[in-house]
Amino acid sequence: MSRRSRIFLGILLIYAAGIAFLLYRVVIDIDPRYRESAEESLVESSQFMASLVEQDVVAGAINTARLEPLFRSVYARQFSAQIYNLHKNRVELRVYVTDRSGRVLFDSLGRSQGADFSQWSDVRRSLAGTYGARTTRDVESDPRTSVMYVGAPVRWGDEIVGVVTVGKPVQSFGQFVEDARARTLWVGVGSAFALLLLAVIVSVWLVRPFGLISDYVAWVRAQRSLSLARMARRALDALRGGFSEMRDALTGRNYVADYVQTFTHEVKSPLSAIRGAAELLQEPAMPQAERERFLDNITRETQRIQEIVDRMMELTALETRRVLDRSEPVALAELMDEVVRSAQPAAAARAVRTTLDLRAAPLIEGDPFLLRRAVSNLLDNAIDFAPPGSEVTIALDADTRHARITVRDHGPGIPDYARDKVFEKFYSLARPHSRKKSTGLGLAFVKEIAALHRGRAELGNARSGGALAQLTLPLGHLPREPR
Repeated sequence: MSRRSRIFLGILLIYAAGIAFLLYRVVIDIDPRYRESAEESLVESSQFMASLVEQDVVAGAINTARLEPLFRSVYARQFSAQIYNLHKNRVELRVYVTDRSGRVLFDSLGRSQGADFSQWSDVRRSLAGTYGARTTRDVESDPRTSVMYVGAPVRWGDEIVGVVTVGKPVQSFGQFVEDARARTLWVGVGSAFALLLLAVIVSVWLVRPFGLISDYVAWVRAQRSLSLARMARRALDALRGGFSEMRDALTGRNYVADYVQTFTHEVKSPLSAIRGAAELLQEPAMPQAERERFLDNITRETQRIQEIVDRMMELTALETRRVLDRSEPVALAELMDEVVRSAQPAAAARAVRTTLDLRAAPLIEGDPFLLRRAVSNLLDNAIDFAPPGSEVTIALDADTRHARITVRDHGPGIPDYARDKVFEKFYSLARPHSRKKSTGLGLAFVKEIAALHRGRAELGNARSGGALAQLTLPLGHLPREPR
């Protein structure tokens, strides 16, 4: 992964982490806020019920006789209330009354009559004259059966003679909590995607106004027959181009500064050699043989600089392309046969045999010129590193989704320290026969061409020795020719 891609990915990860943290804080805060609201309502309800019970206190004794018919009537009431997305048709409020010792005198559900509740915090604290509340599960193993209770003291004069506790199942307002969480998540995720889409649109507009759309329309007009699958893939490529431009805009990619730095580093050595040879040629008494040798050095180093410049300009033009300018059905078997025949003279000069192994004959959508360049670079690279008398095998096979081109030599292979660098621009290993390095741009070409075709390029070592290069390309679904 390139440095600019890592920077852009880092920006996206920071953005995603920020959104995720914000959503997490909001979502986990929803339940406590709803509980606070429910508890505040229970406080008022408990105080109301305590005032009602106090009306029937006689000589410090609590009389709960009228509470039973009251709650029987309340629980039997029929109503229908639509509260936003929640439909409510029954009363879920619970009430129990305890005396000054914590013994239950009345339970609206009829479950705990006569039980000792003196140790429950709502009863114990209320009897002590402080605020008492608790949350307890009806079924210990099921958190969905939790009930919130709030107690209020029953007074007779200045004396606390009992407690009224009002309870409400958490599940009754838990539906609001789940709904609020779902809505918050949807809004948060939707906002994140909307902001990302806006960034894409703005970046594309800043970098290439209407360029992607015009390219797509021009491509559609150039097609003799239209296929929805091909149009969709082309549209996806256009979107990928927009995404890449957005990435470049966000990370501040500067092609000029990047290439000036790498170009300066690469031409420093040949320029020094040319300068040294030119200074020596100024010696009047230099023998003719020495003069011709230095002139040859100047010519050779000048050609090297020219090759670096030409290849770098080609690679720059290739990298700035977001999608293929032209795309047509390409028969890989025929293309590889042409490449192998073109490489025969160079292979023969090094006493290297080239073998073509065609295990399939797939068709792909692509640019035949660029694909030929990519395969040629891989084959030339293998021939350069193959020892004399050895064999270089170039094979083609395919499955239902991809075509794979492999190039195998029997040379020294890729050193461990170079495996992660072979596709970097200007990185090159010395050829075994000449101990000289190439421009280091050939494999960078292959990588860019593979990316333009939605494929990938890999280079490693074969198990039995030598280097193994692989170019993987997606198969194209070709439209039928009109009859």
